[in-house]
Amino acid sequence: MLLLTLGTAAGGGVPQWNCACPGCSGARAHHDRRRTHDSLAVIGDEPSSWFLVNAGPDVTDHLEAHAALRPGPGDARTPVVRVLLTDAELDHTIGLLRLREARHIEIHATEPVRRALRDRLGLDATLTPYTTLSWHDLPRTGQNPAVVAGIETSAVHLSAKRPRYAADAPEDSGWVAAVRLHDPVRGTTALYAPALAEWSGEFAEEAAAADCVFVDGTFWDDEEPRRSGVSSRTSTGMGHLPVHGPGGTAERLAKLPARCLYTHLNNTNPLVDPSAPQHGVLAGRGLEVAQDGMVIEL
Repeated sequence: MLLLTLGTAAGGGVPQWNCACPGCSGARAHHDRRRTHDSLAVIGDEPSSWFLVNAGPDVTDHLEAHAALRPGPGDARTPVVRVLLTDAELDHTIGLLRLREARHIEIHATEPVRRALRDRLGLDATLTPYTTLSWHDLPRTGQNPAVVAGIETSAVHLSAKRPRYAADAPEDSGWVAAVRLHDPVRGTTALYAPALAEWSGEFAEEAAAADCVFVDGTFWDDEEPRRSGVSSRTSTGMGHLPVHGPGGTAERLAKLPARCLYTHLNNTNPLVDPSAPQHGVLAGRGLEVAQDGMVIEL
């Protein structure tokens, strides 16, 4: 199982078009600091056996950037695109519209996410004139996993945080999930959690058993949103456990045997600057910050 970190930024990317904070200004001056919206490609044993976890606005650029995800050879077209979703947020789903040239799109998601995309965003009505859609359940861990491109997939339910366009929808723990990816041939497991509001017992159990864990790195500390003017709420109040400080995830991740990487970085997070001292703090605990285009083999 190969994991391609297609993008590693939170909503808006780095730089964000309407922002001149140090992170965005630095990314404009130094191209290697740019980050696209978080997304993961998972490649199985067969060359054409791959799928995406989340499809943001950069999705077609992501596909074009990696030879293994391109169509070919000759006149061949990509016949089907498979996408697993961690939530219904626009930053993780509007890329589905950019995939409309595909002959068929398979979407795997939890029930509340499917309902929001179909009923609130009208994804069926918008896309079916262009392509064929099929919807599939992303089963919760402990149930029979869904096998996608040879990989066993399931969801660790994380929180009932709904996207703003579905703020009045019923609460459900499946609104935000981590995706568990298990390669039955090699016996390896990855856990992908770009949004993490609570370190639950279920998540802790799955993280302890994984070989590689991607975790929400939106904000460095709990006060960053207030300090930067992004929000009047704390990081935790916005549904993202901070990396560092009280209630942060770094201390927990450092105890795990897995390779642990942070993704979904906000433009205000000092970690978007590779020279920031915060990288040394993480390195001292054996933790990494994921970069766009990284390849991890499990």
